[in-house]
Amino acid sequence: MFSLHGNVNKTKLLSSNDLEKATDRFNASRILGQGGQGTVYKGMLEDGMIVAVKKSKALKEENLEEFINEIILLSQINHRNVVGILGCCLETEVPILVYEFIPNRSLFDHIQNPSEDFPMTWKVRLCIACEVADALSYLHSAASVPIYHRDVKSTNILLDEKHRAKVSDFGISRSVAIDDTHLTTVVQGTVGYVDPEYLQSSHFTGKSDVYSFGVVLIELLTGGKPVSILRPQEVRMLGAYFLEAMRNDRLHEIIDARIKEECDQEEVLAVAKLARRCLSLNSEHRPTMRDVFIELDRLQSKKQGAQNQAENCEEHTHIQIAIPESMSLSYYSPYTVVENSSFSPDSKPFMIHKTL
Repeated sequence: MFSLHGNVNKTKLLSSNDLEKATDRFNASRILGQGGQGTVYKGMLEDGMIVAVKKSKALKEENLEEFINEIILLSQINHRNVVGILGCCLETEVPILVYEFIPNRSLFDHIQNPSEDFPMTWKVRLCIACEVADALSYLHSAASVPIYHRDVKSTNILLDEKHRAKVSDFGISRSVAIDDTHLTTVVQGTVGYVDPEYLQSSHFTGKSDVYSFGVVLIELLTGGKPVSILRPQEVRMLGAYFLEAMRNDRLHEIIDARIKEECDQEEVLAVAKLARRCLSLNSEHRPTMRDVFIELDRLQSKKQGAQNQAENCEEHTHIQIAIPESMSLSYYSPYTVVENSSFSPDSKPFMIHKTL
């Protein structure tokens, strides 16, 4: 065990030998993914736990700083929709980080390479959007110190065995003092997701994460890639492509064909309008991540309520009882009487409907 900034932390210290064994000496067959900051391997610890092991591919000082930064940040985070850090190894020149293993690929993979085992329905997409917004809202406003992710994108959103969204990759994230509103940094991020205002000013704010999340919303709506050479040059960025369609009232033309038939048009329009606000060039006109989460949660709750009501209607009990002509019902009842002429003429049948 070790502590960071005086806070006791449950992050486990592992030896380099432990991780060599866990990953079969960092065998290439164990690689889960590779990026600018390093390579992630699938491993199994001595207790049988499956983990993801992140090893830097470079030994530059800035990489070391990023890894230490990631340990510090993740040790402070406790949210069901954020990938948790389980341990690290400090024996190597660059720390090796060990995370909970998220088995079900990234959101980007699910959108671009759909699986029959897990169809990306509109209901699923709305749920994922709500979970990611919840995680980012927590990072911005509910964590012990505000944390800006700074690289929100669909490849950094993983899905677990229950298809719950998990925000990952905090290598370039930064915590900020509560009374600060922005960070002045060397511009970092991923093409297609980076806030244009941040590009111009080098000032990263919570609203910069909001912009990036807006692009993720558009991916969920359209199934498009954040950058595509198949689109005309002026709309190669998905954000520009989407905004042009919204301006020309062509949203229906760019909605992902896989959800077009089953999605609720009002919900899709509400999410599209929210995405457009997230992509405002002036960050002051963007909602906060808290605002975004509240709106998506409202839409999801409304959808769930409507589905529950429909299910209740289908669970009515139907009982047929024959009542003689001479009888009458003289007391109040919540049951509905429905005549049915198929019974014999000497009795008056009715149907009792009761919601279980």
